[in-house]
Amino acid sequence: MLIGSSRALRVFAFADPVDMRKGFDGLSALVREQLGQDPTSGALYLFVSRNRIRAKVLAWDGTGLCLYSKRLEAGRFAALWGREQDGEVRLSVSELALFLEGCKEVGKRSLSPPEIDPNQQILGDLCGIIEPCSAPLIPTIQARPADDVKPTMPLINS
Repeated sequence: MLIGSSRALRVFAFADPVDMRKGFDGLSALVREQLGQDPTSGALYLFVSRNRIRAKVLAWDGTGLCLYSKRLEAGRFAALWGREQDGEVRLSVSELALFLEGCKEVGKRSLSPPEIDPNQQILGDLCGIIEPCSAPLIPTIQARPADDVKPTMPLINS
């Protein structure tokens, strides 16, 4: 299943178990009232049942709300409640995909690399260590006055 493929897509998980009988209107109300967000913002919103067998994702596709649901036939989804920071649980699109596959590590620790500020220059070494760099990526060439330049080949007059 492909919900979104952009790393820039935001994913918010509701931090408490949710009654899976809720539909578009009930889940939209939770997004507005509990998360303080607009369900038509383009972000994805994940909801999980108390028994962690069912999950729903509420999404806005630009023309209307979409509601994706999944029921695990074996095992349980990871419990995301109790792991919120500042009242919300944020996931990457990759973590959402892993969550919907039943991965238990989602929510316990970050499974995606940290977001990179596109305005910051980044250099990484071969080991994958990323450090900010203030030096320019292209060396600067100092121009010399023309009278300092001496031709290396004789000029041929025609």
